[in-house]
Amino acid sequence: MGTATPSTEGFGGLLRTLRTRAGLTQEELAHRAAVSVRALADLERGRSRGPQRRTVQALATGLGLDAADADRLEHAASLGRPRPRTRPVPGSAAHAPLALPRDIGDFTARESATAQLLALTRHQDPDRPVVVVVSGQPGLGKTSFAVHAAHRLAPHFPDGQFALDLHGMAPEPTSPRDALGRLLRALGVAEEAIPAGTDDRSALLRAQTEGRRLLLVLDNAASEAQVRPLLPGRGPSLTVVTSRHTLAGLESVHRTELALLRQEEAVALLTRIVGPDRVQQEAQAARDLVHLCGYLPLAVRIAGQRLAGRPRERLGKLVALLGAEERRLDGLQAGDLQVRAAFALSYRRLAPAARTVLRRATLAAGPDFSPETAALLADLPIGQAARCAEELADAGLLQPDGAVERYRFHDLLKLFAAEQLAVEDGPGAAEAGRARAARWMLRRATAAALRFDADRHQDPPEADPDPAGAPADRAQARSWLEAERAQWLAALREARAAGHHRQVVDAAEAMHWFSDLTQHWELWVEVFRSGVEAARALGSRRDEAVQLNYLAWSYNTCAYDYHAALATAGAALAVAREIGDELQMGWALGYGATALHRTGRVDESIAWLRDSAACLDRLTTVQGRLAQLSTLNILGKHLRQAGRAAEALAIHRRSAAICRAGIPGQQAELTTLYLAAARQHIGNDLAALGRWDEAEQPLRQALAAFETAEMPAWGAPTRLDLGLVLRQLARDEEARATLLAARDALRELNSPRQMEAAAALRDLDRHPGLGALEPGSRR
Repeated sequence: MGTATPSTEGFGGLLRTLRTRAGLTQEELAHRAAVSVRALADLERGRSRGPQRRTVQALATGLGLDAADADRLEHAASLGRPRPRTRPVPGSAAHAPLALPRDIGDFTARESATAQLLALTRHQDPDRPVVVVVSGQPGLGKTSFAVHAAHRLAPHFPDGQFALDLHGMAPEPTSPRDALGRLLRALGVAEEAIPAGTDDRSALLRAQTEGRRLLLVLDNAASEAQVRPLLPGRGPSLTVVTSRHTLAGLESVHRTELALLRQEEAVALLTRIVGPDRVQQEAQAARDLVHLCGYLPLAVRIAGQRLAGRPRERLGKLVALLGAEERRLDGLQAGDLQVRAAFALSYRRLAPAARTVLRRATLAAGPDFSPETAALLADLPIGQAARCAEELADAGLLQPDGAVERYRFHDLLKLFAAEQLAVEDGPGAAEAGRARAARWMLRRATAAALRFDADRHQDPPEADPDPAGAPADRAQARSWLEAERAQWLAALREARAAGHHRQVVDAAEAMHWFSDLTQHWELWVEVFRSGVEAARALGSRRDEAVQLNYLAWSYNTCAYDYHAALATAGAALAVAREIGDELQMGWALGYGATALHRTGRVDESIAWLRDSAACLDRLTTVQGRLAQLSTLNILGKHLRQAGRAAEALAIHRRSAAICRAGIPGQQAELTTLYLAAARQHIGNDLAALGRWDEAEQPLRQALAAFETAEMPAWGAPTRLDLGLVLRQLARDEEARATLLAARDALRELNSPRQMEAAAALRDLDRHPGLGALEPGSRR
């Protein structure tokens, strides 16, 4: 805990007291702060009484000090630092006020950002000062870029170039008044001419800079309020402001947000630090190393400096060290350079709630997360969690999505936040947060998926954990399920591991209608396998048969594992026969038939489908009719592919007639989709019979229905079928456009038919104006 009691024992005594309180030996603290044990011992004995600010910050981080204690330690160090006995005289040899720091000789990349500054300088209005804000997460090299750019631009500003560190990450950043005083002195204003008040000093600065070609670098800014008084008012000056914050409130400024390095840029930086020979000898290790550094310039520099200091150490050794996540931040330190310390500076300045959100967000599944997820993990109201996420994004600690309200971590920042989670929260709080989020997410996912159940989609979402904020319709439900799929899948795993079998079965059951819209998701295999295991744990044979059928479908349609599909369909059929469930028997025979057909056992597949149709024909329920339609459509398809297109056409027309007559008790919306499926097959049957003109209309009708329902898994194959028919009708341009759209959509779905679309396009290019398929070759 911090204390307001001032220290009277000097820096060394205070450091020793704080180390003892933390329970650390000198060796342990030296390792954490990346200083030598000898240097630490000298500090505690008082031989070194005024260490530099960076060393003090590293010690504070190693000791885990809060803001108050870190401030005490810095104050004690400042008292021991030497001060000039007399004021320097302007113009004397000793007087070099606010000179630019030295440029880094191995500076790499940032050509585009540098060119932007150069263009602003060349096209500058002589009456309008240019202000550029350079922002981004810790470690992006904002200061290095600003200094490098300033040296490049110096010839354009002959009236002076100045750099001022505003100490934005310090417990007490430089005040605008003090910053103005330093700038005015650097500009040659005598001490006695500098006003006392901030506003007067700001006015004098504007007067001093008017009409002068000056370059100012205001580094490490804390806030807009700190920067505004320091900006020139008129004239051809350029001010470059760097900050970890976006400083969104600064008006009329240009913005440069530095990004991570590209792989080749990161390797080039590493090469300049350690030399080309070492990189060429271990080219793959160099690429692996910068990847483990997350392409963060500071991390790449630290890795390079570490290797440069150990000329006989192989790059592969450091790759192996950083490959262990729990040791990566330990490995990314060289002398007084530390990735962990850079992150800690920003972390310590956060409000407590924002710190909590940052730590707990590491528990989220998937590459990104929503404020909703952050609120659940942090046990905060969603409004507060959303504000904290914005604060973290503004501080460069989270990366906001450009299109939706979602956030992601840089890999190294996530490791740092996870470290803080382990230290500050402990396993109990973390597990409680994960469990709380899992319960909520699984309930929301189940309620959202039920929106796609043909019998229940208009029911009010009573099962939702927050009915007022629940998705209001299918479109919103789909968007939520797609965006949060990593979270609700993790929640399903949590429920399965915790033995909440009923919730798992209910979730899997709710998902089966939605899964038809997203057949390209391989995760359905895991979802329905979990449903099978949960049903068996409950001892529910009916649920087991249902979930086995869903699993067989997912093997067939999503994973293209036909042997697993056949085995699973066989297991479903055995359970269904045991309990006398003819509906599930019919589905199992249908799914098994699909697997048989895909493995070349065509006659067996047709026999299974005829058995399925006979079984389902005996049922009078709505579900029985829907299953019968599915079976008839698949049976006809298999007959067509076996060269029996006339039989297939008769079966598919029977299916379409059932749909047009309507199914009592069934929503017209679902019947429309079954009719669309029948029309797709009718179009393909007619094409297989060489009746190309007749095939076009039913395919267009089917495609329109699937697009209206937003079902790309059905629409893309239908578009391919239509393109092949247009090809046969010698409508080449229309065919090409249709086939291109089909190929791209099938590629996104990872469908095997993408190869068929690509082959049709190649054939069209080679043989324009000619039909490419013989009757009977249709899918």
